[in-house]
Amino acid sequence: MRLIYKHRRGHFGLYLATFVAIATIIFLGDKVLKNWLPAEEMVIHSAAAILIDASSGKVIYQKNADEAHPPASMSKMMTELIVLEGVLEGRLSWNDRVSASHYAAHIPGTRMGLSQGDQLTVRELFDSMTIYSANDAAVALAEHIGGSEKAFVHLMNEKAARIGLSIKSVFGNASGLSKEDIASYHESAHEQDTMMTAKDTAMLAGYLMGKFPEVLEVTSRGSVRVSTNKKSLSATNLMLENKPYEYVGNDGLKTGYTPNAGYCFTGTAKRDGKRLISVVMGADSKDTRFTETKKLYEMGFSQ
Repeated sequence: MRLIYKHRRGHFGLYLATFVAIATIIFLGDKVLKNWLPAEEMVIHSAAAILIDASSGKVIYQKNADEAHPPASMSKMMTELIVLEGVLEGRLSWNDRVSASHYAAHIPGTRMGLSQGDQLTVRELFDSMTIYSANDAAVALAEHIGGSEKAFVHLMNEKAARIGLSIKSVFGNASGLSKEDIASYHESAHEQDTMMTAKDTAMLAGYLMGKFPEVLEVTSRGSVRVSTNKKSLSATNLMLENKPYEYVGNDGLKTGYTPNAGYCFTGTAKRDGKRLISVVMGADSKDTRFTETKKLYEMGFSQ
């Protein structure tokens, strides 16, 4: 499906207000959080977690939400945001052709299958990064926009400060891989690891959906078909329709995994006009990140 992102002033204003409400309540601290749900009433098996009512901005649950942890590919939400803003502001076009570098073609982890010199559109790379979490697509986009991944990382951290993420959240590269995974590539940004708090991850998700609600039309897709290998790549979000952990109302947002980060998931679901944003960081298995997210959803929608 071909998507055309348009800046809709009224729609953006509504979602921006929601984002501001989320940010305000999140940073009021543990005293407010405990008023909503004492931690002892819910056990979430992960290193950190948070659940937010996106409609009101209320924090429903938190666990170690101020602690910085490796977010793995959940950090690609910032890469998505920068791409979408580039298209909105006319600095990028969905039909722009992007050439894959040696680094993009050899980066480890989840890949869409780029070879050096392959030329794909921004649209195809964005969809592959967002739905399938392709590291090669993320690097190709970062190098195309910033000139190098290191320059792109500077843009990521500038944007993080501008939207109000805490100083605990620092972006080290475009993909979310650990720095040791990419240190052998001289073109890579491998000076530091990406670290984020669960609160900041939820804020980033809220801002991304707030400014570009149409991104959910991408994240709700169960697969993406790519020209590099002529086949469909399944979405990494297993809570979507017809997936093993299908949850009615789930339409995003971003998974993540590295050995250092464990299994992570930033999810969002909407039922009866109520939208939730959840973050689970450092779960011990791919399954756990989804079962714990379901527990958060059930609590959120029951209130």
